Amino acid sequence: MSRSGLAVTAFAVVLFLAVPGFAAQEKPMTDEQVEGLFASVCGFCHEDGGRVAGKGPQLMGTKRSDAFIINRIKHGKEARMPAFGDQFSDAQIKSILHYIRHLKPE
Repeated sequence: MSRSGLAVTAFAVVLFLAVPGFAAQEKPMTDEQVEGLFASVCGFCHEDGGRVAGKGPQLMGTKRSDAFIINRIKHGKEARMPAFGDQFSDAQIKSILHYIRHLKPE
């Protein structure tokens, strides 16, 4: 296995073990699970849990459609956001969408 392949595998194992509910599942995630998943995977670019812009846009109050958000999570945006369609189940993506839709200022 190449060094980059090993690094990707190690990263996936760490996420699987560190984030409750990260493993593929078909039931909705708990609020705590999706918040932890968002913080550990998405929070690097979408700061303060998606409430403010960072490297990525603010997600709280977005006017984008559900279909747009789901598509962006699954397929990413070249040179701006990685695709997560292979890492997250449809249920997890719906949970992330629900999380984004219910963001409130802290």
